Amino acid sequence: MIFVIDSGSTKCDWIAIDSSTGEPIFDKQRTRGLNPAIISSTDAFDIIKENEVIYGNKLSVSQIYFYGAGCGTEKPVKMLKGVLQSIFENAKVVVKEDTYAAVYATVGVSHSPAVVCILGTGSNCSYYNGESVEQRIISLGYSVMDDASGNYYGRQLLRDYYFDHMPHDLKLVFKTRYDVNDDVIKSNLYKKANPNAYLATFAEFMILNKESDYVQNLIKKGLRIFVKNMILQYKEEIKTVPVHFAGSIAYFTQEEIKEVAQEFGFTVGNFERRPIEGLVEYHAEITKRS
Repeated sequence: MIFVIDSGSTKCDWIAIDSSTGEPIFDKQRTRGLNPAIISSTDAFDIIKENEVIYGNKLSVSQIYFYGAGCGTEKPVKMLKGVLQSIFENAKVVVKEDTYAAVYATVGVSHSPAVVCILGTGSNCSYYNGESVEQRIISLGYSVMDDASGNYYGRQLLRDYYFDHMPHDLKLVFKTRYDVNDDVIKSNLYKKANPNAYLATFAEFMILNKESDYVQNLIKKGLRIFVKNMILQYKEEIKTVPVHFAGSIAYFTQEEIKEVAQEFGFTVGNFERRPIEGLVEYHAEITKRS
């Protein structure tokens, strides 16, 4: 049995595939997030143990491919790998940062060079040379970066609502759909965990109202900022390779991304809403070929 795992800070998806056929063995399992940069080894162990299906099959697992947030530096990777190896005693464990999940999900088994962007709750951009991932910008997180992400658009919507820049009809809909009480918003932003995920919940409003000129301008403004700050870090590479996109924001703004791509002169490649699905296809195909 092979576990393919895609983890963020809040949730973690586990899919088991047969090590001979690459076919799924049981339904996708979900645990709390396993971000080794913000949880302890004890927490990680307890989170995995909470899931009876995962923990009950621990001795049947031969390989684990873990892709997650917080896995970009050596120390947290070493910690998480140690936890996984202590539980899944018979498994070979590979831990990589979540950018590889987006790469393998969009590029697939061709291993063709590409620029790969993540536009989900957060955002990122990297260059895949066919073997390894290169990032030229160190992310400073949602409060400083994450252009064109769910939390970026959520922040812009809240600002426009409170500064009265949102059209009146949309403002009424926004007020009906969300709790816009200032105390509630400030509590979620400054007192509760994961304010980036909270901000991203408002991005749904943007997707549901894409026909509005206001929303179209909002989407494209964010995308242009993302292109200038992130994609154009690879201005030589995008002359010859496609730019792939992973994440829900990218998936639901495909047409706008293609329009902005024409403005800046780069070729849009594949879209993958949920990297875990493309990841499973990738590892299943690798398994079948081996």
